[in-house]
Amino acid sequence: MQRSGPLYTLLAGLVLALIMLSLNATTETRPVVDVKGGDPAPATRSPSSATPSAAPPSSAPAASPSRTTAVPRPDADYAGRTGDKAASVAIALRKGKAVAYVCDGRTKEAWLRGDVGDDGGMRLTGDRGARLEGTLKDGRITGAVRLTGLRQPFTADRAAKPSGLYRATASVRGAAVVGGWIVLPGGAQVGIVSRDGEPSAAPAIDTATGAVTVDGTQLTARPIP
Repeated sequence: MQRSGPLYTLLAGLVLALIMLSLNATTETRPVVDVKGGDPAPATRSPSSATPSAAPPSSAPAASPSRTTAVPRPDADYAGRTGDKAASVAIALRKGKAVAYVCDGRTKEAWLRGDVGDDGGMRLTGDRGARLEGTLKDGRITGAVRLTGLRQPFTADRAAKPSGLYRATASVRGAAVVGGWIVLPGGAQVGIVSRDGEPSAAPAIDTATGAVTVDGTQLTARPIP
């Protein structure tokens, strides 16, 4: 029985050593805690992890509104008839202006004037409420004319010389004479001569020279300048 005492002592020492080793291992793996007992401070983000800032606004200039380029209208004459063939129409375009003459070759006539728009549109006015509205497109003017209260559609094609619009003014035997002539494509003429405002059918003009004889006096009818 006396020999077992040292053995118990040795076993007790081994157990104590194992307990001490176990405690040391637990202490080394315990997480480090802030001295004040709080949680560890959050880690500082690296510069590469920062949220990228918004891109600066573009400095490109705003697109400017497009400009409509005015289309120049060529100087030319146009001649044709109303829809009922009762009257003829001639229009002379000069530098964005229009002069028109409408007549039936007997007693009804009107001179009209106005501007031509960039789109080829025109609204011409004359004496006694005469009006003409038309549009130039593809070498032709189409529209409507109002003369002595009657409104008629018309079509006037571009006229090649000697077709077109002619006019003559003079004093003949003390009377103020104003003559207007429309020379249609094909050579037909329609015109009126007014003597102190009294209209009557006009004699034909010489389309080569414009010469015409009115009441025994020779005049010269010329294209609208």
